[in-house]
Amino acid sequence: MQVTHRKFQETAIIIRQEEIADNIYSMWLRTEEIAEAAAAGQFLSIYCNEGSRLLPRPISICEIDKKDKAVRIVYRVAGKGTAEFSTMRTGNQLMVVGPLGNGFPRKERKAFLIGGGIGIPPMLQLAKELRCEKQIILGFKDELFLLEEFKRQGKVYIATEDGRAGTDGNVLDAIRENGLTADIIYACGPMPMLRALKEYAAERRIECWISMEERMACGIGACLACVCRSQNRDAHTNVKNKRICKEGPVFRAEEVDF
Repeated sequence: MQVTHRKFQETAIIIRQEEIADNIYSMWLRTEEIAEAAAAGQFLSIYCNEGSRLLPRPISICEIDKKDKAVRIVYRVAGKGTAEFSTMRTGNQLMVVGPLGNGFPRKERKAFLIGGGIGIPPMLQLAKELRCEKQIILGFKDELFLLEEFKRQGKVYIATEDGRAGTDGNVLDAIRENGLTADIIYACGPMPMLRALKEYAAERRIECWISMEERMACGIGACLACVCRSQNRDAHTNVKNKRICKEGPVFRAEEVDF
């Protein structure tokens, strides 16, 4: 179900930025309105200061500090836009629109919180908000990051593709190796991981919510550049699709086909 949220356009001030792994950066931004309205699972559209880069970069919210009116993003340098962001320092400004999209529902049941790769950061705010029994499963391809922050929120299990830490394999391998069970799944990460989790949840009849990563243009549902296939017809287009930036990025797993 689509939910209408307040969104704002602000000139955000960088509080601090650091490289926390190879080409992965953590940035805290002070805002006037966005932090107050934001929820776990939503994202920001961040504009480059270089005028030739017209489209904003969509980046998931990692943490929210409503008291100090700040939001944290953790992003990987993947192109010229994020490379520009990585050079910025305390006191620099960025134009930001947000919070955008629909976040995770908060259901206080025994939960798996699963993140893979750059899909790990958006799970941190959800881990902070949930008060249920949480089992946090993180899948890494390269360097480990954000581990200490997650360990403060619950029991953490790690899967690595090269076996450098935790389970040698993927997040499902970690779940099976440790004999873990849950009543609900929350997940964000690459498509093969989400596809496997959707099948796993269906087989065990576990409620599953996934946050989908996709290239976006406008970030507000107007351009239809980030649609995915859905089970039901979309009221906006009258075809079987969903706009990831508008109806998502979080969906009930059985709502979407991929």
